[in-house]
Amino acid sequence: MIFYDRINELNAINKVKERSRNEAQMTVLMGRRRIGKTELARRCNDETLLYFFVARKTEALLCQDFIREAEERLGIPIGWPSSFSELFRYLLKYAENHPLTLIIDEFQEFQRVNPSIFSDMQRDWDLHKRTSRMNLIISGSVFSLMKRIFEDSKEPLFGRANQSLLLKPFTTDVLKQILSSHNADYTPDDLLALYAVTGGVPWYVALLMDNGKTNKTSILSYLTEVNSPFINEGKNILIEEFGSDYAMHFSILTCLAGGQLTRGEIESQLGANNIGSYLIRLENYYNLIEKRLPIFAKENAKKVRYTLNDRFLDLWFRFFYKYQDFVANNALSQLGRVIERDFDTYSGFALERYFEQKFREKGYYTRIGKFWDRKGKNEIDLVAVNEIDGIAEVYEIKRDRKRYDEKTLKEKTEVLIQNCKELHGMDIRLGVLSLEDL
Repeated sequence: MIFYDRINELNAINKVKERSRNEAQMTVLMGRRRIGKTELARRCNDETLLYFFVARKTEALLCQDFIREAEERLGIPIGWPSSFSELFRYLLKYAENHPLTLIIDEFQEFQRVNPSIFSDMQRDWDLHKRTSRMNLIISGSVFSLMKRIFEDSKEPLFGRANQSLLLKPFTTDVLKQILSSHNADYTPDDLLALYAVTGGVPWYVALLMDNGKTNKTSILSYLTEVNSPFINEGKNILIEEFGSDYAMHFSILTCLAGGQLTRGEIESQLGANNIGSYLIRLENYYNLIEKRLPIFAKENAKKVRYTLNDRFLDLWFRFFYKYQDFVANNALSQLGRVIERDFDTYSGFALERYFEQKFREKGYYTRIGKFWDRKGKNEIDLVAVNEIDGIAEVYEIKRDRKRYDEKTLKEKTEVLIQNCKELHGMDIRLGVLSLEDL
């Protein structure tokens, strides 16, 4: 698949590259695995670009790999630095007279290789950044570790980055562009299936498009093909994040994917009453879930719901982890039948997230959310408010527009207005969003 989007991010890293011609610059790329960090970094427009991948090797073996890369790219003998810090210091000095871009990928793995590398880099960076003309791009896919390395004030590299970019999935418009270029006759169901399965994560999108999976039927069938990379993907990208304590995290995420959205519902499902610290870590440390309140509710309101903020992981926990016995017994065709049976119901929730994301991308609304009352009733799928213009749009979201009941939405909207004094006097507009509006 060709390279799509990332125009703003490409502009950002190339502007930093230009500034590095006067003084060394450090850019940190963060984001979940498969989001395209490496591809973006490699597209930095620099004549001299070094790419170091931090594999799980000893420091000595890593240095050999890095030296080989540097000598090939620079065309000069470097010798045999005994440590990464020595090589990094050499490159900083070399860049004083020969500007270059250095990409260090999977940077967090230095924690396993030699944790002192971080403090050594801080020392050398502080000493040489004024005179060096290095454009340093650091990328890592273990979000929790990268966040700690660069955002924890106790860590050596805290405050050293000139810019930090958090890569997000493709927008809804880009997803439509990609699908259209591979299937000009795609249907709304095809687009929804692509969104529900990939969440707009570039690697998943490319995997499907490159294998000709461009409609709902082929996308769903590919999920459970023999050797499908989707089968163990959730475990592969999260085990390293969670470590040995993954069981409870996985159980909570499975509950969320299954529709248990409040702390009470999750604790009841798991037979546990001590999940508060896990929810906090999943939200603030791992960036995997988000706390949600009814629109205009106060932060301390007791109507909190939690939701997975990653569409693919939501699908993976809903089907692959929940039915892991099917996978273990090689009953992939049976799992495929379950997905086919339940997907329309599941995709109804994905449709709600699609429209919420689409409305946020417009940049017109100052508040976007859902509504439910104290009892969890009178739920409204989407409320989009422009507080400047005094407009509030209230939507019911249905796969099938024929199932829309305007009278019911009006009754719910009356409860919404009673509970949200901020809406008083606004122009309230009611409507329905369905597959036809994708």
